[in-house]
Amino acid sequence: MAEENQTTTPEFLLLGFSDLRALQEPLFWLVLLVYLITLLGNSLIIFLTQTSPVLHSPMYFFLRHLSMVELLYTTDIVPRVLADLTSSYPQAISFGSCAAQMYFFIVLGISECCLLTAMAYDRYAAICQPLHYSTLMNHRACVAMVGTSWIMGIITATTHSSLIFTLPFPSRPIIPHFLCDILPVLRLASAGKHRSEISVMTATVVFIMIPFSLIVISYARILGAILAIASSQSRSKVFSTCSSHLLVVSLFFGTASITYIRPRAGSSIITDRILSLFYTVVTPMLNPIIYTLRNKEVIGALKHMRRQVL
Repeated sequence: MAEENQTTTPEFLLLGFSDLRALQEPLFWLVLLVYLITLLGNSLIIFLTQTSPVLHSPMYFFLRHLSMVELLYTTDIVPRVLADLTSSYPQAISFGSCAAQMYFFIVLGISECCLLTAMAYDRYAAICQPLHYSTLMNHRACVAMVGTSWIMGIITATTHSSLIFTLPFPSRPIIPHFLCDILPVLRLASAGKHRSEISVMTATVVFIMIPFSLIVISYARILGAILAIASSQSRSKVFSTCSSHLLVVSLFFGTASITYIRPRAGSSIITDRILSLFYTVVTPMLNPIIYTLRNKEVIGALKHMRRQVL
């Protein structure tokens, strides 16, 4: 019987928010509203950056791909969350569906890390290397950066998923989460999980800290260039081109670091779910709002589109 319980299970049970029944209905409507705003906002960014000639610079090329990632990222998670919020009991998810959700979750998360790094480099090239900008950020270079982002995501997801889903699991384990995230699933493994958890955590820290470090280096040089500008008005104008990206980076890496790097002893199931809900549902909604409200070119493109429609 012990051997039978250590085989790969055909399905998992997602706890979701079934233990917080009083919050399920308001959470359902809140998550649905946020999801619809996310779909609308990111689709609008994709449309504007594709059709408006003013938004055909490398910065908006990366922004378009970031919005595509956000759309896919939330769609990988939110429909399942909404379905589970309609039930008062943990919901079954097949072994294959759980593996697929985690795979795409990792692909899109790592791709977003790399895209944010590419966007930071774009700002560095524009501000610190203006004479070489068109050479450094030509279309071929931009496509290569986006392609590399996806390749890094695919490599990481394939490695992690293969490592985790070849471990033995007990029969019908309950995942104390609303999605098949790396650590909650890994901690359910019957054997070999300690070594796997160290490997996965090491890789996760690397893929969070290396892009973040490159972004910090880029902005340190940008800050030096800004401080060297004599005119305060020019400094303010240059900094405003970076403020939206800085805010998005802070949101993404801040929540990711708290979720994946903080000590396990200081975590709780409810805290983990709240943090995950923020970075999987709320952050993708905030990104297009940040880039729209704080960017004159995007606002101008929106106004032009409205005039054409009316």
